[in-house]
Amino acid sequence: MKIEHIAIWAKDIDKVCEFYRKYFGGVVHPIYHNPTKQFTSRFVTFDDGARLEIMHRPDIDHVWPVTHNRMFASPKPTRFGSAIKICKRIFTALTSLTFHVEHCGLTHLSFSVGSKEEVDRLTKQMSTDGIQVVGQPRTTGDGYYESVILDPEGNRVEITV
Repeated sequence: MKIEHIAIWAKDIDKVCEFYRKYFGGVVHPIYHNPTKQFTSRFVTFDDGARLEIMHRPDIDHVWPVTHNRMFASPKPTRFGSAIKICKRIFTALTSLTFHVEHCGLTHLSFSVGSKEEVDRLTKQMSTDGIQVVGQPRTTGDGYYESVILDPEGNRVEITV
């Protein structure tokens, strides 16, 4: 048995696919589009057979892993209506930022690049290219040598030996 693929929702499929092609050698496959469901996806495959499916649907627009809209769904008119509207505007502005809150569920992808030197080199290259590094190269408590970066949609990616 093996994991067949991992899927990621994305705002910009091409940008995400290009990221995994450029930095991890993925091969980007032709786009699939289902106009009825307004669904678009592309697969990115890697030498060892691993595959990512990068997907887009226009009604899915947040990378934050919390269903937050229910908190403000149709507030009932009250004397606090103005305060609720102000809070909703503030909350909407905050959720447009990329939050890196730990949560249950898929938390990161990990790519083995073969050596500590390659972890260092690739992390430095990504940093130079403007990719956000959220964990500098280091040896973890359980013995992994790794760094952590964010892909263009804010997904955590470990780069390890």
